[in-house]
Amino acid sequence: MRRGIEMKVCGMRDPDNILEVSQLKPDYMGFIFYDKTPRYVGNDFSIPDDFPSSTKRVGVFVNEERDVILKKVAKYKLDFVQLHGHESVAQCRELKAAGVGVIKVFSVDDKMDFTVTEPYQLVVDYFLFDTKGKLYGGNAQLFDWNVLLRYDQKIPFFLSGGITPENVEGIKDFPSLNIRAIDVNSGVELRPAYKDVEKIRTIKSILEL
Repeated sequence: MRRGIEMKVCGMRDPDNILEVSQLKPDYMGFIFYDKTPRYVGNDFSIPDDFPSSTKRVGVFVNEERDVILKKVAKYKLDFVQLHGHESVAQCRELKAAGVGVIKVFSVDDKMDFTVTEPYQLVVDYFLFDTKGKLYGGNAQLFDWNVLLRYDQKIPFFLSGGITPENVEGIKDFPSLNIRAIDVNSGVELRPAYKDVEKIRTIKSILEL
């Protein structure tokens, strides 16, 4: 496994589980502010006060208004916003200009045309490639990583979609991919929004080999 691939744990909600996972020092942790998913954080959500500063906070949004996103950024001290819907280049530019990191998500299948990412290259920090499915993420399915060889690799990306301890090592077969981080969610869950710490620990150890 190449060195330097980071790890993001997404879909967190339970305060105790958040702190338990944070002890493994993932590089990013994602909190979903989209109410049509079982991993929605809810209205009374708070990030524990002793959440480590070394883990970047990522807020996940789907087709949300800019001002609503920025209010969540301020309230939860988010480092990045992850945009999972049909957000425009203009909105990404506005959010980035407001001082928050931007991760734009694209859903991938075998027919993926990566030219759709090109207009976003100057207005995002990273892309995230996830499996195309019925849901905006959390489909618990892999896509064929060979498709990513058609991507120009100009912008580093997060790789998501059904990643588990059993399949993550397959990344080593693609050394030319510009992967910034592995994004895990449903593949390491005991139940929606509650993660299996040992599975995360295993993936992290594989990434560090």
